[in-house]
Amino acid sequence: MSTTEHSHFPTIGILGGGQLGRMTALAAIRMGLHVKTLSPSPSGPVASLGEAMVGDWTDPQVMADFISGCDVITVESEWAPADVAEDVSNGTVPVWPSADTLRLIRHKGIQKTVFEKAGIPLGPYTMCGTLDDALSVLEAYGGKAVAKKFEGSYDGYGNATVSSTEEVKKAWADLASDDGLLMEAFVPFVRELAVMVARRPSGETAVYPVADTEQKDHRCHAVTVPAVISAETAAKARAAALKAAEAVQVVGMLGVELFELADGSVLLNEVAPRPHNTGHYTIEACHASQFENHARAILDWPLGSPDLRVPCAVMINVLGHRAGPVQTDGYTQALNQSEAGVHVYGKVEARPKRKMGHVTVTGTDPSAVRQQAEDAANAIQL
Repeated sequence: MSTTEHSHFPTIGILGGGQLGRMTALAAIRMGLHVKTLSPSPSGPVASLGEAMVGDWTDPQVMADFISGCDVITVESEWAPADVAEDVSNGTVPVWPSADTLRLIRHKGIQKTVFEKAGIPLGPYTMCGTLDDALSVLEAYGGKAVAKKFEGSYDGYGNATVSSTEEVKKAWADLASDDGLLMEAFVPFVRELAVMVARRPSGETAVYPVADTEQKDHRCHAVTVPAVISAETAAKARAAALKAAEAVQVVGMLGVELFELADGSVLLNEVAPRPHNTGHYTIEACHASQFENHARAILDWPLGSPDLRVPCAVMINVLGHRAGPVQTDGYTQALNQSEAGVHVYGKVEARPKRKMGHVTVTGTDPSAVRQQAEDAANAIQL
């Protein structure tokens, strides 16, 4: 029986218990859906939401117990074992995004190859099998490049900007796997952009506005929407994002990161097959958030409008400032910014630069909205 034929409200099973699982669960619960989560270790963000299971998710019996009662399974990140879920369910419960989609995205080199074959504009890249290859590529790329682990790089982890022989050697020692590492030319971009795409199994899509993203230490710091770019550049970014979603046949959300060049053209950087940090603004700013549309998409339900319902929005990440148990210093001060939507993820332990929450402010004046969001985020010292 398909998920569209149920006479009861379906149960969504989420593999993962971090902030993305939490916000997806919250959106699903608001819609009247039931939620189960499975995490390999206790996880604060989802502990109080639905049925939160903890166990070895690579164990087929644990996975079978989890899948029991679920109408659809999804993943919080591309590293969750969708393949185990597919094997255990044997087609009785759909798993979205599919293990095939995740295999195309997990490996950064394979991901690049897929998008290149699809005709999506990319910056120069090389899959380096040896250190000598990487050193030669650095020279070919003009002495500056970005080295990335093939698998496991995210949120600033597993990446390194390199501009010398010694930096390449260190990156190789830190990041290279058995098949080497990815070297990308350092693209002279004028800004970084992001587009969220929702896609159903039936192929229906919803493309969100183009957002302007700012990075600090390879981590997202701020997201502003709509991006202040030309209509032509926005159209190119949305088209590239939609083409990427089709190329990997994603079901659910796809976060697409891009570079805008000085001539207004765009290059795809990388993607994530799930709700994405650059789409958190959608909770306050859009008719249907990325989390709601993720739930709708995996159930093959009609998608909600991705359009903005406010003139502009700014999202600022709240990072950990120290190591230790989470405290709430500055939390009430942040709430003094009455326009701010404050989100704290329920993580038990803080670490420096760990994502602990975010703040979104909407309004009409981008500068004023940005200042309010920064003030609220800076007040929170988790």
